Parts: sequence; C-alpha cells; structure tokens
Amino acid sequence: MNALSHTSKPDAARLALDVERVRVDFPILHQQVHGCPLAFLDNAASAQRPRQVTEAISHYYHHDHANVHRGVHTLSHRATDAYEGAREKVRGFINAASTSEIVFTRGTTESINLVAATLGQSVRPGDEILITHLEHHSNIVPWKLLCERTGAVLRVAPIDADGAVRLDELQQMIGPRTRLVAVAHVSNALGTVNPVKRIVEWAHAADVPVLLDGAQATLHAAVDVRELDCEFYAFSGHKMCGPTGIGVLYGKQHWLEKLPPWQGGGEMILSVSFAETVYNKLPYKFEAGTPNIAGAIGLGAAIDYLSEIGLANIAAYESRLLGYMTDRLAAIDGLRLIGTAEVKAGVQSFVIDGIHPHDLGTVLDHKGVAIRTGHHCAMPVMEFFGVAGTARASLAFYNTQSEIDQLIDALQVAREILS
Repeated sequence: MNALSHTSKPDAARLALDVERVRVDFPILHQQVHGCPLAFLDNAASAQRPRQVTEAISHYYHHDHANVHRGVHTLSHRATDAYEGAREKVRGFINAASTSEIVFTRGTTESINLVAATLGQSVRPGDEILITHLEHHSNIVPWKLLCERTGAVLRVAPIDADGAVRLDELQQMIGPRTRLVAVAHVSNALGTVNPVKRIVEWAHAADVPVLLDGAQATLHAAVDVRELDCEFYAFSGHKMCGPTGIGVLYGKQHWLEKLPPWQGGGEMILSVSFAETVYNKLPYKFEAGTPNIAGAIGLGAAIDYLSEIGLANIAAYESRLLGYMTDRLAAIDGLRLIGTAEVKAGVQSFVIDGIHPHDLGTVLDHKGVAIRTGHHCAMPVMEFFGVAGTARASLAFYNTQSEIDQLIDALQVAREILS
C-alpha cells in the first residue's frame, strides 16, 4: 500500500486478528490501576511491548552482549549478526532498496535533527523549508533552528476546521526557493492521515526533496518508502511495540552519500590522522559511537511480531475500533471532537465543556483508563482550535471495545464530578 489508510483489506493469507490471543503477549495489560482493570489508550505516546520483544532483548544481554563490528571473538560476531540482522528487518519492513539506506538513531526526533543539521549546511538566506500546521514539535523546532542559523524562511501550510491540511495551498507554496518539504505522515494530535504520496509528487515536480515524519504511521499500516518515493522517512521503535531509545532514518542512498557526517567519533570513520579523516561508508557514516545494540535487536523483534500479525489486519481492526470509539464519544453531551478529517488513524482528541483536560485525565486514571492530556507537543494545533489542550485517546491493535466502553463510563463519571 502506498499510503497509510484504514480502508485496506486484511491479508487473505492470514487469519483475522484475534485480539484476545494478541493480548496474551502483553503482560502489562493484565493489571489493575486503582482497583480497576487497566485500559491503556495512550498508544500514540508509546505503544506497549509484547513478550517477544522483551525476551529478544533479554537474550541478547544474557548470552550475546559485546560491542559490534570491532571484535574478532564469538560474542562480538553474534552481536554484530543480530544488530545487522535488525537493520535488514527494518529494510524489509519499509521496503528500502538497501540496508545502506537504514540509519539507526535514538528516534524520530533525532532522525529529523540529523537531516536538519546536515542538509542545513547547504541552506542559504532566503531558502524556504515548508511544513504544515499539523506538525509535532519535533518537525517544527529543528527547522526553526535551521532557519535561525541560516536566514532561511519557515513556511507553514494551513489546516482546515476538520484538522486536514489545505492541500491546494500547500501545493501552491512549493516554489523555486523551497529546499525541503517536511510533513507528518499521521498527525499525533489529531490522527489525520496526510496524502503523502501526492505531496511527494508535487514536491518532486519542483525538484524538491521530502522528509516524512512516520512516527505515528508504522504501527498502524504498511509503509513502502519506494512507492512513496520520499527522500527521507523517520520513525521510532517505541511507537511500534519496540524499545525506547531506538529509531530509524531512511534516506535514499544518493542523498545520504552527499550529506556530510553529523557527529564525529568511532565507527563513522575508516581512518583518522591529525591531517585527514576518511569517513566510513553508509550507513555507518551517520552512526558515531557504540550504538544501541539491544534497542536495534528489540526493534527487529517488534518488526517480526507486527509482520506475523499482518499490517493489513491491524489496519482493518483499528479502523473498526476507531469508528466505534468515535461514535461513542460523539454521543456524550458537552463533548467536542477535535480532529475530524476524512482519513484518520486510531487517534481521537476531544474536550468536554467546562472541564480541564488534566482534571479529566486524573479522574479517568482513577477508573483505570490511561489517556493523554495536554498539548501533545503540537501547540500550534491547539492554538488553531482555540484550546489549551485536549484529552486524547489513541488505539493499538491490542485494544478492545470493552476498553472503549470503560473509557465512556469513566467520562460520564468525570462529567458528574467535575461539571
């Protein structure tokens, strides 16, 4: 599939998603909070990990731990094989052409900062970086810093009352001074799915490269970077059932080759003298120092797990769950949905008249329901809708209708207490 969507059909070669069977793999879900069953609906902030991921990390530390690439002993070979095996799993997961295009980072934020720092060395005063009003701070602040350093101009494509980008205006804003278009695949605050393939095509018509922030996309449906044809794609392990502190920057090989190194140190060099440094080949040119070996192995295990379930099955299941949740939320008196774009992932923000989101989240927590409250690192989105923050319920494939019912019941209690 060439863009994230919840209209794709489940993989006919696989069984339909059995959510109760899936939940067995997630020990954290089987607990009580304040005497109530946990309903974890904060997956846009960080998804939970199945046993398969934590066991893979544990196995590495218990049996194979050593530094990678640098040792001739057995443990170093095993660690290197596992680490580079994870890179190959990432390559296959997003259909990159080569493992040379897969750079391990600490997460989406670091991936975007890497591009901003390296691409920024060729940006000149008056050049333009184009983003949208939907972006997470991680896809705003690095570009603002770049503009402050270089004299470039940050341009922002507007959104409409549903929380969708005004595509006609975005297209018109791509011009001869545009050096990069940086767009979220999916909005973390609203769940809006952007038509990123179309945006890439518009940018390429003007010979402009595109970076896609895929942090909220990779858990929920298949991503094919070659079909999207973007120059850069950034995502995080912890958003897709993997460990924290590990992420990926995909970059087309010819782009990564012409970008300068970002950080200096070990691993990113072939030779060093006081007169000259020869940098390593891709992707190691961008991986200075000892990497997050266990994190990469855990990310590889998460990819295996998601692939076994089937991304199409996940997308179809979450689509039904989102429809159920949206309908039930909309029926609550005084509740206003924030973000009602036509194409959405499993995220719904909302406010209730007269109740501060933080108070709402506190009452829900005492009913065992975990949601996110606040500005969600998307303050311009909150400003657009005229709110200080929202409550946000975000879904994953291990959530159930009964958990949504628990959310609705808790919201009714909160209204009675706080109104």
